[in-house]
Amino acid sequence: MTLGYSGTLFILAFDHRTPLQRDLFGSVGEPSQEQALTISRAKGLILEGLKRSLDKGVAKRSAAILIDEQFGADVARRAKEEGIGLALAVERSGQKEFDFEYGADFPSHIERFDPDFCKALLRYNPEGDRALNRRQAQRLRDLSDWLAGRKSRLMVELLLPPEPDQLERVGGDTIRFDRELRPKLMIDAIVELQEAGVEADVWKIEGIDSRQNCEALARAAAALRSGPGRQDPINIQTTKAALNKDQSSLTALNVHVW
Repeated sequence: MTLGYSGTLFILAFDHRTPLQRDLFGSVGEPSQEQALTISRAKGLILEGLKRSLDKGVAKRSAAILIDEQFGADVARRAKEEGIGLALAVERSGQKEFDFEYGADFPSHIERFDPDFCKALLRYNPEGDRALNRRQAQRLRDLSDWLAGRKSRLMVELLLPPEPDQLERVGGDTIRFDRELRPKLMIDAIVELQEAGVEADVWKIEGIDSRQNCEALARAAAALRSGPGRQDPINIQTTKAALNKDQSSLTALNVHVW
């Protein structure tokens, strides 16, 4: 299967687990059978909402739900039975380091549902803990390698939590961090993960304010699929504060920061 995904994709996401269980249902730790059933029934709303959007004209080939196995197994099966796109979350919920919900047994759980997309949520800052980044990149590569040649595509949900020194550069202002530092750091992260052997079909990223930076990120992700040696410059609109980092990986990708 060709790497990447060129179609239009509208996804309704309800793969929340630990925060949902804690904040909405007031439960911590292992849920009781009754609590798990209540949460599972609530998850069914996402499928009903998506089906309503189909009734209002959304093309079925472009629609999908994002759900988890723990509380959404029945919903996932119903979606498959009704020919609705399925993205399945594979990460363990409620922790900062990416790992599989079912450990080394992740292949059998994916095969059980045959999803169109396998979604892995990753908190990764290229200027953060190097050992942590290496561990996470290796696990993600394990998933990427296993999916290679299979029907299911890899969707990486990339979250980029700021490091303390990065916040210092913008006076502790998280809005400035999002606008001035995060776009370039996200490209750095994508480059590093690709160099670690992670081949994502879809990057699910946090919102970017600038249209120009959104386009730059999309072009960077697409360029990485075609190998090194980029033809056109990819411009990231930011400030001088973002330049306090080695530019070698971005130079290879022909990224211009200004």
